[in-house]
Amino acid sequence: MEDQAVCCYRHPQRETGITCTRCERPICPECMISASVGFQCPECVSGRVSSGASAAGPPPSAARPRTLAGGTMTSDPRLVTKILLAINIAVWLAVLSLGDRLVNDLDLVGRAYDPGTVQIVGVAEGQWWRLVTSVFLHQQLMHIAFNMLSLWWIGGPLEAALGRARFIVLYALSGLGGSALSYLLAAQNQPSLGASGAIFGLLGATAVLMRRLNYDMRPVIALLALNLLFTFTWSGIAWQAHVGGLVAGTVVAYGMVHAPRDKRALVQRGTCALVLLAIVAMVWIRTVQLTG
Repeated sequence: MEDQAVCCYRHPQRETGITCTRCERPICPECMISASVGFQCPECVSGRVSSGASAAGPPPSAARPRTLAGGTMTSDPRLVTKILLAINIAVWLAVLSLGDRLVNDLDLVGRAYDPGTVQIVGVAEGQWWRLVTSVFLHQQLMHIAFNMLSLWWIGGPLEAALGRARFIVLYALSGLGGSALSYLLAAQNQPSLGASGAIFGLLGATAVLMRRLNYDMRPVIALLALNLLFTFTWSGIAWQAHVGGLVAGTVVAYGMVHAPRDKRALVQRGTCALVLLAIVAMVWIRTVQLTG
């Protein structure tokens, strides 16, 4: 006889291996709130546990609800995800209206047109903003549709588990990591655009989070393998951006969810600083190569 799956008491469709340390009910990542020991459910934190629950001592009503990574619990755990979706879609609509001129200004690699000549311009020429703007730039409908669907499916649960500030940092460093590795390794005239690097970072972070919670890793591993297969077999894909985003997101997420509670802020900030330093180093090395 198979063991019956244990599901969150607030979300019966979600399997989990975590229980509230006060009332001992199973809770999913969206419901778990960090406590001095383990995790508690929202009802225990807010003091609404019934008198029959197996909680010991008075509820910590003054404690602020925290996510798995130490972020503040919010009423809308997908707000940042929605904002990122809106920005990407707004830029795409602007591209539809303004055409190649806007793409040329925002892509990682641009072109300056002089009479009879075309000159490659980009980060090496001091246009540092391209490392950021290229992450929000799309041209084809299928490209933005795939990336935005992935952002919605993956981003929401991650934002709920990490908190808004940490999710923003994760997304930003993943996108920058993809841009930096593409800038470092790709040909000088190879364009690179799209949120795929950031999405790969979220995929890596999802794998880290699922491993931390002892969830079944097979679905996320299969998804990662499939995406990497497409990355290296389909033409026209900047694999450097995908790999750079994946590595950056995985490292950042590991530091966020595995940081010891008593040194959480130090470890999380230190991990993010090291990833940012690696990004700056890649950009600096490539700029020296192109301008030295």
